[in-house]
Amino acid sequence: MATTPSNATTTAPVTASSETGMLVHITTVSPETIEPALSNLALAFPGIPLTVAIPDTAPNLSAGHSFDKLRLLPYTPAAVSSANWILTAADYFNTYKLAQEHNASACLMLGADSHTMQPESLQRLAAATLSTGNDLVVAHYHPGPRESLLNSAIFYPMSRSLFCARPRFPLAIDLGVSLRMAERLATTAQRYTAAGQDDALLWPVAEATVANFTIAETDIPVRSSPTPVTPDLNVLLSQIAGSLFSDIDSKASYWQRIRHTVPKRTITAATDASEPLDITAILQSFKLAYSNLQEIWALVLPPHSLLGLKRLSVMPQEAFRMPDSLWARIVYDFVLAYRLRTINRNHLMGALAPLYLAWVASHLTLVHSGIPAEQHIEELAQAFETDKPYLVSRWRWPDRFNP
Repeated sequence: MATTPSNATTTAPVTASSETGMLVHITTVSPETIEPALSNLALAFPGIPLTVAIPDTAPNLSAGHSFDKLRLLPYTPAAVSSANWILTAADYFNTYKLAQEHNASACLMLGADSHTMQPESLQRLAAATLSTGNDLVVAHYHPGPRESLLNSAIFYPMSRSLFCARPRFPLAIDLGVSLRMAERLATTAQRYTAAGQDDALLWPVAEATVANFTIAETDIPVRSSPTPVTPDLNVLLSQIAGSLFSDIDSKASYWQRIRHTVPKRTITAATDASEPLDITAILQSFKLAYSNLQEIWALVLPPHSLLGLKRLSVMPQEAFRMPDSLWARIVYDFVLAYRLRTINRNHLMGALAPLYLAWVASHLTLVHSGIPAEQHIEELAQAFETDKPYLVSRWRWPDRFNP
């Protein structure tokens, strides 16, 4: 599927003069990926002296590899994160420390499996980062209609509606940062690393928005997604969605004041031509949860949302459709419950998991009916924007809509 982000950055290739001062930080390397990652950088920046920082835990390179003019900088991380499939507080802290030590004016942060990116994508990311006025450059990936669904269902619409931020992937693992953006991220990260939470997640798009820094997107059309350490949905929701909900709580004074919305994206997308995915097991999981979790959901959701879930529980599979407005309010109410600690936060995320799976089933059903996936995601984001006053009201007066 091809999508065209309306604010994708188009820039001239990096030249020797424009490259000066840029540091590339490959945050995660392995024996199988280090050489192809460096080879792609050499192809992307031929003849350009480029400093590339890699952890000193990286394997030794094979003899005979010079990688053109790359200057390799093995370093001992101030902290080593075990969550090596996503950028963490330790990565942001290390990037700024390296930038300071080596007088870099801008940095590229490349996450796990960055060796699967094309040299042209690396060029675009670097050129946008070095472009005057860009503090944060976020990669715009092109997942299939069945991929990156947590991002599509929660992270993107929440980032867009609350922070009026346009990046389609607010937790991208390939970034370009100015020195002041690197400093801000490191300052935030230091609070976590000092407490021994090196695996804590940061939300760069939200940080840049609150600081009134400039944000750009650049296309990364081909890239493999790294595999999470654990595929367990409850764990992923607790780790990633919990991090987002916490960040939303800490920045409430900012997003409650924002009134404008993000212009609609221009979507050019093909419909999904693959075989329909059997959602029977997903819907059975939701219906089982509906039988077992109603008491917990009633502590979080108002009567109108509970009625919507009741209707979903008896809906035939071929017509299963969760309204965008219902999903937006469910997520908003779970954000509020996370803030108020209505129930144990791990249990809260466990109660959200079957509702998310119901959204997935609805989304896939819609996509296979002929609606382009990206079109639905844009409509969903607009529903989150429309219902933002609902969250603001419940945030200020949390008891108003309680059953």
